[in-house]
Amino acid sequence: MKNQEYSVGLDIGTTKIVAIVGRRNVHGKIEVLGVGKAKSLGVHKGIVNNISQTINSIKKAIEEAEKSAGVSIKKVTVGIAGKHIRSLQHSDYIMRENPETFIIEEDIEKLKDQVKKLVMLPGEEIIHVLPQEYKVDSEGEIHEPIGMHGKRLEANFHVVVGQMGSIRNIVRCVGEAGLEMEALTLEPLASSEAVLTKEEKEAGVAIVDIGGGTTDIAIFKDNIIRHTSVIPYGGGIITEDIKEGCSIIEKHAEQLKVKFGSALPEMEKESTFVTIPGLHDRPDKEISLKTLSQIINARVEEILDMVNTELKAYGAHEQKKKLIAGIVLSGGGSNLKHIRQLTNFVTGFDSRLGYANEYIANDKNQYLKGPEFATSIGLLMESLKIRDKKNIPAKDPVEWKENPQNSKEAEQNTEQAGEYSEEKERRKSRLTFGQTLMEKVKKFFEEVE
Repeated sequence: MKNQEYSVGLDIGTTKIVAIVGRRNVHGKIEVLGVGKAKSLGVHKGIVNNISQTINSIKKAIEEAEKSAGVSIKKVTVGIAGKHIRSLQHSDYIMRENPETFIIEEDIEKLKDQVKKLVMLPGEEIIHVLPQEYKVDSEGEIHEPIGMHGKRLEANFHVVVGQMGSIRNIVRCVGEAGLEMEALTLEPLASSEAVLTKEEKEAGVAIVDIGGGTTDIAIFKDNIIRHTSVIPYGGGIITEDIKEGCSIIEKHAEQLKVKFGSALPEMEKESTFVTIPGLHDRPDKEISLKTLSQIINARVEEILDMVNTELKAYGAHEQKKKLIAGIVLSGGGSNLKHIRQLTNFVTGFDSRLGYANEYIANDKNQYLKGPEFATSIGLLMESLKIRDKKNIPAKDPVEWKENPQNSKEAEQNTEQAGEYSEEKERRKSRLTFGQTLMEKVKKFFEEVE
């Protein structure tokens, strides 16, 4: 299979590294070709703190994905998170040289490039420049300016910023694992692609992705990204609390959390106990599920309080900014029993679990259904979008022929408005000789510039 026929999402998490290989089928859905998983060694709270261990973990995940998919992986789309991530709002504009021409994709990119030149704090680097709303001359609240006329093109941007050192470490690990990075994507944005619907983004929704080392938040309203944040606590710190509170080893603490853990102590009985095997002929230890739930509840409530702080910072409780669709929980931490009910209570918003298999065509055994795969599937979707954009075939130029019929059609055509892309192609074949000459002159100067 050729490299161009498939895409790869690589999620470098705190507890696990996942590589998913997939392609788009004839119906537009994603067909997963293979999945590779490896224990994440060398990543702490979303940040690489051991280069060699991280490289080895990436290699293991990639090798497993290659084996299951039967392909050779060269390019990957990688996720980034960590407490160093922050976001800000910024407005900027450009003055177009020729307002008589249509606004095109190059104008949008020129405006984005201008924002990317913003001076950040020392050691910081811009990861994403996400347009929110555009303004063309005096006309505001425009979501798609391409095809419009105007001199001044302005936009509000959501800018995501991260520490340069942390970004460089991820790039280095991916490169030394023998891979080429296709794109670097903020993990909550990737997760939102996999689990949120267009209707939810329109109504107002917050995705809360509870990973092993971080809890990632992305807020959408009116189909626009409004706020992003990364909280440096996740499922790993809950396991640590169980380990300390119950005086057991980390392996047993993780098993307790996954199999018997609950976010609501009042739902557990005082009389229910679970037995943990003793170490090296020591007696077994009995742990009350009520006590276990109380330990978990204290930490989950703390994480949800931080989520609530981010929601308030955005203004989610204001009438105009209200999140009608509430909260969608994803990530491995959202598998915790009764976490949805606790989220409803702490935040005051309705919540649901986000399953990442909605866009997957061949997940018959529901293996990818778990919320823990939301980020990696979202990264795969982002990679597929990049490939789709690159593979859009350019339209063949239409050759102009001078005859009375063409002149007649050109006169009629200039009096009508139509769709930008189709109209541009038709006009190439229907312009008068003088107009054609002017088009050629303009094109020459554009190329010179």
